[in-house]
Amino acid sequence: MKHLSQEEILELKTLLVKWKTELLEDFKEVVDEPLSYEGGDEIDRADAEAGRIVRLKNLDKHRKLLKKIDYSLQKIDYGTYGICEICQAPIPFERLKARPVANLCIECKEEQEENE
Repeated sequence: MKHLSQEEILELKTLLVKWKTELLEDFKEVVDEPLSYEGGDEIDRADAEAGRIVRLKNLDKHRKLLKKIDYSLQKIDYGTYGICEICQAPIPFERLKARPVANLCIECKEEQEENE
């Protein structure tokens, strides 16, 4: 993390914490929704169920993102944040600001995507 200033690290940590808080608030909203839909006809119930399925899929994406955020926050605490996990090159601040959970430099990420 030597390539990042203390101000940059603080800015990125603040972004990660804010993002985590927003995701947790989204979780709370969905969890507080009723599990079943009463009233209306079959089409209304089917529409409500389809909406619920979409929200549950989004929750799963949020859950995975929360894990990445927590991992990034741990890396900040351990002093290993902002270092590519494949080639050990510093990840530029601009990339981290755009994607605070990035754990690969652009070159390694592109190579990873080509191999998938």
